[in-house]
Amino acid sequence: MICRKSDKESASIAADYIRRGKVIVLPTDTVYGFSGIVDGKHYSYHTDEKIREIKGRAENKPLIQLIAKPSDLKKYTRDLVPESLLEKWPGPLTIIVHTLTKTGDFTTTAFRCPDDEWLRSVIEKCGAPIFSTSVNKSGTPILENIQQIKAEFGKIVDLIIDDGDKKNEKPSTIVAIDETGEIKIVRQGTMSL
Repeated sequence: MICRKSDKESASIAADYIRRGKVIVLPTDTVYGFSGIVDGKHYSYHTDEKIREIKGRAENKPLIQLIAKPSDLKKYTRDLVPESLLEKWPGPLTIIVHTLTKTGDFTTTAFRCPDDEWLRSVIEKCGAPIFSTSVNKSGTPILENIQQIKAEFGKIVDLIIDDGDKKNEKPSTIVAIDETGEIKIVRQGTMSL
């Protein structure tokens, strides 16, 4: 199914698909992304596995999780994230923090609060973070032309939200905070630090 972002009900339609465990293509504040709901206490859709299969991506490479508002980060980590970073949200900045797994072990998770009110409303309607990773096959350039996206992935994903072409957009900048509190740039993207 194809839906235009400008359609009145597009955010509700996108959230409905995501809540039902579907994999969709969404426009973000940077590039188009494959998205699906992050598994929670009451459901387990494994949309991360579905997205990896579509991309042909290695299982050990984590996916970014998008959240609706900066304060939501406190629900998922006890790390003390510097205010200087949190002040850049909403925006094209991904912050890697320590999180607890279901088995009680620590791991790292990358979170971003996107600078797009429509997208944040979709996440809010989902009631959980959503995965986001660029629309492309692993090892190939990110697709920025909506017609290419429809041709290559239209029969594979459940929904595409069309917001036109995303020409010359860069993905988000990714940072990690080490044990000493030092900020390390993992990937330089659209935001300069």
